[in-house]
Amino acid sequence: MKKITLLLIVLLGVTHFILPSRCEEDAKDDSAEDIGEEDEDDDDDDDADDTEVKEENGVLVLTDENFDTFIEGKDTVLVEFYAPWCGHCKQFAPEYEKIAQTLKENDPPIPVAKVDATKASALGSRFEVSGYPTIKILKKGEPVDYDGDRIERAIVERVKEVAQPDWKPPPEATLVLTKDNFDDVVNNADIILVEFYAPWCGHCKSLAPEYEKAAKELRNRTPPIPLAKVDATAESDLTTRFGVSGYPTLKIFRKGKAFDYNGPREKFGIVDYMSDQAGPPSKQVQTLKQVQELVRDGDDSVIVGVFSSEEDAAYEIYQEACNSLREDYRFMHTFNNEVAKFLKASPGQAVMLQPEKFRSKYEPASHSLTIKDSTPASEVQEFFKKHILPLVGHRKQSNDAKRYTTRPLVVVYYGVDFSFDYRVATQFWRSKALEVAKDFPEYTFAIADEEDYADELKSLGLSESGEEVNVGILGEEGKKYAMEPEEFDSDVLRSFVMAFKKGKLKPIVKSQPIPKSNKGPVKVVVGKTFDDIVMDTKKDVLIEFYAPWCGHCKKMEPDYTALGKKYKNEKNLVIAKMDASANDVPHDSYKVEGFPTIYFAPSSNKQNPVKFEGGKRDVEELSKFVEKHATKLSQQKDEL
Repeated sequence: MKKITLLLIVLLGVTHFILPSRCEEDAKDDSAEDIGEEDEDDDDDDDADDTEVKEENGVLVLTDENFDTFIEGKDTVLVEFYAPWCGHCKQFAPEYEKIAQTLKENDPPIPVAKVDATKASALGSRFEVSGYPTIKILKKGEPVDYDGDRIERAIVERVKEVAQPDWKPPPEATLVLTKDNFDDVVNNADIILVEFYAPWCGHCKSLAPEYEKAAKELRNRTPPIPLAKVDATAESDLTTRFGVSGYPTLKIFRKGKAFDYNGPREKFGIVDYMSDQAGPPSKQVQTLKQVQELVRDGDDSVIVGVFSSEEDAAYEIYQEACNSLREDYRFMHTFNNEVAKFLKASPGQAVMLQPEKFRSKYEPASHSLTIKDSTPASEVQEFFKKHILPLVGHRKQSNDAKRYTTRPLVVVYYGVDFSFDYRVATQFWRSKALEVAKDFPEYTFAIADEEDYADELKSLGLSESGEEVNVGILGEEGKKYAMEPEEFDSDVLRSFVMAFKKGKLKPIVKSQPIPKSNKGPVKVVVGKTFDDIVMDTKKDVLIEFYAPWCGHCKKMEPDYTALGKKYKNEKNLVIAKMDASANDVPHDSYKVEGFPTIYFAPSSNKQNPVKFEGGKRDVEELSKFVEKHATKLSQQKDEL
């Protein structure tokens, strides 16, 4: 009996342990099923959340997923594009919530929404949001920019205005020009800014709102300055006529004559620049002190026109001449007798003086030109260009592109510093250059600070010369020559320049080693072989300038190799490539400003290569380009 009792106790104990274990297993299974069901429910909720419009403090929250559904059918909606980290957005938030409440009470209510543009990237791109907060009023789905004050009264007033049933957006302030109205508009404008754009161009899209804002501002100026635009893809005749090769291209026109626009590309910059351009190209000098200060402390030639009055015919010619060069020169004029006496000039004369620090015994201190009624403006311009530089000037990064583009250019590099403590040393070395420059008027001479032109010195192989003064000659066609390092004086410089003049110097060319084998479908060009391959007048050459790190170049490589294979049997056509990051391009005609850059060098005109622009960089488009410009294809084009 005791044994049976003991057995029952054991069985009950086992049952006690088994049943909880089983319940737990069931709970786990049930839990897993529940979790699965909850996940499905959550998925359904998430799907619902994609289009559901939530509200935060009275402001509706729109996303990429729910935006279009919400906007559809609504007359007017106010939308703020913001970034959570943006300080201005955080500061604006309470004001925006008050705006939402006010417009909610409007009759009819006007929805107020916000978009986190850091998450809703598609909307940010679609509405060209480039800063935060950006406020737009959507009128029947079309955006209306808001540029006013970010305060409740101003925004509510503007939204209610747009919400009126009869409201229509004002016409663009930017004029639209075509071949039918271009000449009529441009030829009759004292000054007008014209943008040549392409509808697909990203930079053009970025410029568009700034350009329109500037147009609105400038049309209210007295007198107004019109801004216009030309769709260059639709107006090819105008594009060709004005040499437009990239987008956007901006040009200033004065009575139909075109000038390059070199100003900023945002609203306030455009407004300031064009306002300045609309003024006279020459500023009036009222006192003698103004001229004296420029002569004493200036860095550039001082140009002053002396006239009896604004009615003086010579004054009109002077202003016309100045207009074409106003980007690169600083012009002044005076009716002041004291200034005229200082300049030793009579009414009707233009005078050019070099600042005191650039004067020397080898050149006149000033030059003058008498402007007669019959003097053409072009003659006055040539006078300016001829005398703008001293015998040995100071080449700097700020004036390089405007003053020192002429070649050959002899440059003396050292620690150039015209401040009081270093002026004597600077002038000592400059005087050595002056002694030589006077005997070579056909060349331009300049001094340049070695730190400002460290990269140029490196390209000349002179960065580690150990000399206090180094010399290089920048020749035509991009060639450059370095003077062997030795102690500098005028005799050494003279010998170097004379050797250059006699053609005894070899140009410095940065080059990778010449390939030992170059039999592939695409010929490899290095600095030392550029002339032998690309400039070979017996063959047409397609040359790609690339950089090893360039993603576009890597993407194009298979197509370019295929192109080489396609034309491998053409004895008079070479498909070539050059690593422009490791080799000099020794000819200025082949300008490389980005990668990849592709030129076709016809056998008959190597100095004027044709740049590949605009098309896809694939076998088909490159083949069309080659066949269009090839001069020596042996096969029939339809066979290729």
